[in-house]
Amino acid sequence: MGPLVLLGPPGLWLLLLLVFPTLVILELSLVPDIRPGDLVNPSGFDNYLRVFNSVNLKVMGQSLMFATGTMLICLFLGFPVAYNIALNSPKQWQNLLLLGFVLPLWTSSLLRSYAWVTILEGQTGVLDTLLTGLGLPALRLLNQPMAVIIGMSYSYLPYMVLILYATLEKLDHRVLEASADLGATPFQTFWKITVPMSFKGIAAGSLLVFITALGDFVDPELLGGASSMTIARLIYNQFLGPTQNWGFGSALSMVLILLVSIAIALLLRYGDSRPQKS
Repeated sequence: MGPLVLLGPPGLWLLLLLVFPTLVILELSLVPDIRPGDLVNPSGFDNYLRVFNSVNLKVMGQSLMFATGTMLICLFLGFPVAYNIALNSPKQWQNLLLLGFVLPLWTSSLLRSYAWVTILEGQTGVLDTLLTGLGLPALRLLNQPMAVIIGMSYSYLPYMVLILYATLEKLDHRVLEASADLGATPFQTFWKITVPMSFKGIAAGSLLVFITALGDFVDPELLGGASSMTIARLIYNQFLGPTQNWGFGSALSMVLILLVSIAIALLLRYGDSRPQKS
């Protein structure tokens, strides 16, 4: 009886705010051309068939490309930062250094995106003004896919650093010292000891960044322009835009939920099994 009482509040929370809304979306996704105020009358999979036409598949592919690119950049930049803070920085400085990475999260994501608009804007932007002043060609990144990946990488890098730091900070230093005593080079110790032992943190950080980037709406909207349509923006258009097709928007939402669920299942399973093999 005790465990049931403890599980009651979170179970009720999940039932009301996760399971029930998901079932409502699932029911709406089975109704073709439903508009606000229409009666729900599920009648087939027409909305799902429409999801998988070439145009929408291209949008989903572009969303996956943005999320994957953001995840890889955050991992590539975040791991050295977390490694040096956790293993090479003095203890009394670690919290201050982490605070420096968390500070951008205290501002609105909208403000951060507008800051990148100012930096990446063509001709009058900070980046292109600096490049042309040095005699280099302007990049004109705004309204390009690269601008979206840059903006999302900046937004989600602190999450990756925090998770990797929490993992690396718990590493047993005696194992690293034993590796060096047995003749391993610093790179061999890093690749064969540090990386496998921190694989759960790598998987967790990558999963968090990938999921949040896949559903990001602000950065693609402000930095990518019309050529950077994502699945989140497509869903917005179906519910709040001029299209007002809730059934198709619900089918897109269910596909997004499925993609996120697959990512969670694959990464968590691999992240759990890798340390056991090592």
